[in-house]
Formats: sequence, structure tokens, C-alpha cells
Amino acid sequence: MVEVWFAILTVMLGTFAVLDGLNIGCGIVSYAVARSPLERRVVVGALGPLWSWHEVWLLSAGGILFVAFPSVLATALSGFYLAVFLLLWCLLLRGLSLELSGHMDDPMWRAFWDVLFAVSSVLLGVLLGAALGNVVRGVPLDARGRFSLAFFTDFGVTGDVGILDWYTVSVAVFTVACLAAHGATYLVLKTEGVVHQRSLALARRLWPGVFLLLAALSVETNVVRPELFAGLARRPLAWLLIAVVVGGTAAIVDGARRGREVQAFLGSCAFIVGLLAAGAVATFPVMLHSTFPDAPPTTAYDGAAAAHGLGLALLWWPAALALALVYASFVFRHFSGKVRASA
Repeated sequence: MVEVWFAILTVMLGTFAVLDGLNIGCGIVSYAVARSPLERRVVVGALGPLWSWHEVWLLSAGGILFVAFPSVLATALSGFYLAVFLLLWCLLLRGLSLELSGHMDDPMWRAFWDVLFAVSSVLLGVLLGAALGNVVRGVPLDARGRFSLAFFTDFGVTGDVGILDWYTVSVAVFTVACLAAHGATYLVLKTEGVVHQRSLALARRLWPGVFLLLAALSVETNVVRPELFAGLARRPLAWLLIAVVVGGTAAIVDGARRGREVQAFLGSCAFIVGLLAAGAVATFPVMLHSTFPDAPPTTAYDGAAAAHGLGLALLWWPAALALALVYASFVFRHFSGKVRASA
């Protein structure tokens, strides 16, 4: 039962990374592909009403942690206290910028919120990347299985580490680049005219950089957590997920070369999901790795709720997922097609 809920948690986080990741990516590249207020309205229009709904998957992941892994949630929230509030503030600012920018037909008003949308999107990419880097690198668990993180300490990756160090900064840079490429690929699919052309050109430049950064990050990860690659090697499911990453890469390259917009976007989704899922499979059952060599990690089995509770929770989850998928299908079909500029 613990394995099932760990898989569900991975699915929720992967879905959030793909869906809200495209919103964040659109914000990151907004000033690169849209050079006038009207063009920036096209970028916002491409997101439509979907941006707030995409955050539901992050809330779902938090709910799953609460139901299935309450001890892990309690430890992580207290340890990542600073990072969680920074993330919430950036999510709030991103939402305000999208909701308020069109409330007044004033150039200065709209320019302010457009800038805030771009800045908050970049910060969200950095924070989510740094959070992922902390999970992979580990946290300074003490003898009670608790930890707290300063913003940074000595930029080392062992012992009493902080949120930022050379490795987590590397993951943050990769995450921002990957989300930017993902967002540009989505804008290729959803826009036309000059925004479409600039998005296509930007996506073609960004993806090779993402692949190079992934290669460099893989080397760094092997230094920081060598057991992760050992986990990949001995688990056949991880091989399948690596194949998904490779297939997504091929779909991106071929789709961009042949002008197959849907193929390129689906390849981008597969690339992101495959990476996250492969990492989850490689690290299972460890959920919180310790940067102190003698401290034991916190595993999914240590932090899981009672088996009876996990079984009862599993009864309602399929129904909730079915409702979410039906609603998602309706919304995506209703807002399908290209976004056109209108004065």
C-alpha cells in the first residue's frame, strides 16, 4: 500500500510539473517572445483560465502527503519553512499579475503586472528547482529525524547545508531552462504570427541547452548522490522511464525540425515526467535523505500512515481523479485552438 501511495504522489507532482510548468515557462519567456502589450496579452491568453486549475495538482500532492505520509509532511514543512513561504509568495504574485493586469486600460498599470508576471515566474522556477535539488541532495536530519535550513551556509553539499549550494543552484538553473523551453514549446502550439515565430525560434535554441545542462547535472548528481544511479541500474521500471525521457527528447527534436507542434509539446511533457518519475523510482523508499553520513534517512515506510487508513483513502482517490480528468478534458477541449491577437 505504501508503494501505491508513493506512486500516486509521484503522478501528482509530475502532472503539476507539466501543467503548471508550462504556465511558469510562458512567464519566463514572455518578454522574449512578446515585445508589445498586445503580444503579451496573447501570451496570457494562451494560458486562458487554466493557470489556477493547474495549481490544484500541487494541492493534491500536499493532500496526499497529509493523508499517506503525515510524518514526512510535518518534518518537511517545518524544515523548509523559509522556502515554503517564498514559494507561496511567488505563487500569490503570479496569480495577482494574471488577474489584475487587465482590470485597467492603462499602459503603466499593465506594464507593472507584466513585469511582475515574468519576475515571479522566474523566481518560481528557481525555487522549485532548488526544492528539487534539496530533495536529491538531502537535508541535515538530526538524531530525531528533524531538520531546519538556512538560506545558505558554506555552499557545500554535506553536513549542515542550506537551501542554496553549488548543486541546488545547478538544479535551479536547469529547471528554469527546462521550464522556459517547455513554455516556449507550448506557445508554439497555442499562438500564431510573430509570437508563434519567436516562440519557435526560442524553443529551438533552448532545448539543446537543456540537454547539455542535463548531461552536466547528471555528472554532478553522481558526485552528490551516487546511489541514485545505482538505483536506476537495478530497477527495470527506471529503465522504462529513461526510455520515456529518450523518446521525449527524440519527439522534441523531430517535432521542431518538421514543424509538428503537437508532437514537440507531447515530447516536452514526456521528457519532464520521465525525468521526475525516474528519479522517484531510483530513490524509493527514501523520501528525506540526510547530508550527515551517520544519520538514517526518512523512508516512505517510516513516514506512512497506518495501513488501514491508507486502504480507506484509496477508496475515494480513483473517483476524485476521474472527476478531475473529466473536468480537465472539458476545459482543454473548450479552450483548444490558437490564440489570436485582438486590440
